[in-house]
Amino acid sequence: MRKLVVLCSVALAACAVRGEVPLSAGGKCSADGLERYAGQAATAENGAAILRNSGARTLRWIPHGSVVTMDFSEQRVNVKLDPQGRIEGVTCG
Repeated sequence: MRKLVVLCSVALAACAVRGEVPLSAGGKCSADGLERYAGQAATAENGAAILRNSGARTLRWIPHGSVVTMDFSEQRVNVKLDPQGRIEGVTCG
């Protein structure tokens, strides 16, 4: 049950981030300096900051143990989460 609550809150945060953050001009992702978010909570605020600081157009939350497509998009930033819903790492693609 706890996993479901975490996943639902992450999904809602991802929706909120996409709706509130303006798209950057170029849209090409850069992960430089984004390692500072490791260990922080997966919140809409952190998602918005990651999206803004990466320059990407799209943010993808990746819950622990989930399956994702392997297609590469230079306009996407990926936020990998640990089992507790904290940010484990941030990559582009």
